[in-house]
Amino acid sequence: MADSAFLTGDLKLAGRLDARFFTLLAAIDSTGSINKAASTAGYSYKGAWLVLETAANLASEPLLARTTGGKGGGGTQLTPAARELLAAWHRLESAHLGFLRAQEAWITQQPALAGLLRRISMKTTARNQFAGRISAIESGPVSTQVTVTIAGGQEIVATLTTAAATRLQLAPDKEAIALVKSSAVVLVTDFAGYLLSARNQFAGTISRVERGAVSSLVILTLPGGTNMTASVTNDAVDALALAVGQPATAVFKAYSVMLAVAA
Repeated sequence: MADSAFLTGDLKLAGRLDARFFTLLAAIDSTGSINKAASTAGYSYKGAWLVLETAANLASEPLLARTTGGKGGGGTQLTPAARELLAAWHRLESAHLGFLRAQEAWITQQPALAGLLRRISMKTTARNQFAGRISAIESGPVSTQVTVTIAGGQEIVATLTTAAATRLQLAPDKEAIALVKSSAVVLVTDFAGYLLSARNQFAGTISRVERGAVSSLVILTLPGGTNMTASVTNDAVDALALAVGQPATAVFKAYSVMLAVAA
């Protein structure tokens, strides 16, 4: 597997001989012991023998040669066929890694593609992740309000400490990702003439309801195609009769929004 930021690839020979198998062969070659080699490659002793015997059967010739006696008390060596196989692996592995690195270099020269992959590669438990650009910053002595315009044209407002805004080096037109936990999103189907204090309010249409044992994920599609997900108790889903095609508004506080920017 390549050590690249965007590309990874598993190399296999004949669909089953992978890096772990060849680590096993190399360890046998260096230690002369299947027991030690199995531990190095992450196999049990029985598992190592199983994979070696299967490979030998498919190769139609032995891959290991046992030696007995002598100063070291004997051991296990690779046959010429196994050494040839191991050498081929090393050559192919080097070429494979070189290919991935060349493609990685090409990707980094494509700003839009590299940005997309970088955003996707971020791992977080926040169900809602919206990529956009900072369109406004209002700094105060204690807190800072940041507006991020996302792909659908909607504006998400985040409130964070001024110290955090300074540390993130936020600036207008800088790319940012707004993260909102689904549990922080409240769905409103009827305001009944009331106004809510929450800064972020987005009207859309329910496009999917994924019911679980206790709670449901309700996906709201906004104009422009952006999806927002709310985690709602099943009791609330039933009480509000939430269903696909129903209009609703996703509401969440600015303090519930986390911002991520490229380092």
